[in-house]
Amino acid sequence: MIRLQHRADFLRAAKAAYAARTGVVVQARLRDDDSADVRVGFTATKKIGNAVVRNRVKRRLREAARSLLPDLGRPGHDYVFIARAGTFERPWQALLDDVKAALIRLGANKPARTEP
Repeated sequence: MIRLQHRADFLRAAKAAYAARTGVVVQARLRDDDSADVRVGFTATKKIGNAVVRNRVKRRLREAARSLLPDLGRPGHDYVFIARAGTFERPWQALLDDVKAALIRLGANKPARTEP
């Protein structure tokens, strides 16, 4: 997985399709370039908690993405995982189910990329 690091990439993803679940919001954006790489970014606002809580939540989201994106992520897409208030206390399996359901929903809404 390639990490999103520039604010502009996060802002472009914010205008794309998203799926909100109890533990997470996932945004997905088809990039304009020809790269088949899946890029991913993580964010947690100060409403989630202090720095320790935000970092723990992002670690949980990174691990969920690491386990699910290889199977459910679409080539050439950017994904942004946004922590919600319940992400910290959410049981691990429930968080995985939330991420999986969001990725499936986003994958179903996106047309498959066709080769020229």
